Amino acid sequence: MKVLFLLLSLGLSVSTLAADNVYLGRAEVNEFINEMVQNHDFKAAELESWFASATQKQSILDAISRPAEKTLTWAKYRKIFLNDARIKGGVKFWQENQAVLERAQQEFGVPAEIMVAIIGVETLYGQRQGSFRVIDALSTLGFDYPPRSRFFRKELKQFLLLAREQKQDPLELKGSYAGAMGYGQFIPSSYRAYAIDYDQDGFADIWQNTADAIGSVANYFKRHGWQQGDPVVLRGRLQRSYNKDIINQSLKPKLTVAEVAKHGYLPVRSVDETLPATVMRLEGNWGAEFWIGLHNFYVITRYNHSRLYAMAVWQLSQEIGRAYQKS
Repeated sequence: MKVLFLLLSLGLSVSTLAADNVYLGRAEVNEFINEMVQNHDFKAAELESWFASATQKQSILDAISRPAEKTLTWAKYRKIFLNDARIKGGVKFWQENQAVLERAQQEFGVPAEIMVAIIGVETLYGQRQGSFRVIDALSTLGFDYPPRSRFFRKELKQFLLLAREQKQDPLELKGSYAGAMGYGQFIPSSYRAYAIDYDQDGFADIWQNTADAIGSVANYFKRHGWQQGDPVVLRGRLQRSYNKDIINQSLKPKLTVAEVAKHGYLPVRSVDETLPATVMRLEGNWGAEFWIGLHNFYVITRYNHSRLYAMAVWQLSQEIGRAYQKS
């Protein structure tokens, strides 16, 4: 009766509840609610009202089952992000936020073009931040996507904590189909861990505040080990004899530049041979491309665990950098 009275007070009819809600009353949702009440001092009635509103989205389940990073070749993936709109948009974003980018580059050691490229790849410089309610996305994936339900339930918990900390209505916040938010598309745990109030106005806002968004991206990279001044990725030149077994073996570099050279992959330019390295093969427009990923390339993959993603960010950053210098 308590829940029914609350729903009616919120303007939700019994017929609406029956037709649309798939979460309130489920055993695993009740368990989640109890955890949030006992461990994080939420009110049960408040949580019940939110889950009464949460909606399962089949479009979210469809999207997560076919991510571009796993279904497209590098040639097709590259076309999405290496285009005039993102390059020109990156130059414009850089020009409009020059002072903040320069300050972040100096303080965190992350190149301005990398920060710009991340925001360009993620949201086209804030224009495409996502249209899904975050509570719908995380409820759908947390309770109806068994392969990663544990991960997304943790993110749902982080999201509710974040909304409370920032005094936001969790039913109003929107993001991607995976619950990522703002200019830089931080999932809730990343928002709480890495987002910063870079303009010091008392609120870390990566939804609307470009200064906070830029500072937060830079902080994320710094905290994940970005090495200032180090190279990111190099084309690899195949030798007549090369070891196929080490190709695309690991995102994290487990060999050195000298060791991958011994396996038949020479960098196209000289670098410190002691640098950690990994070998990649990508299917480009003209066939196979071989690349040697270094530590900073791996850091980019901490944002999205994909070679294609990291390569798109890197190449877009270089195109934006060249265009910015000419502007």
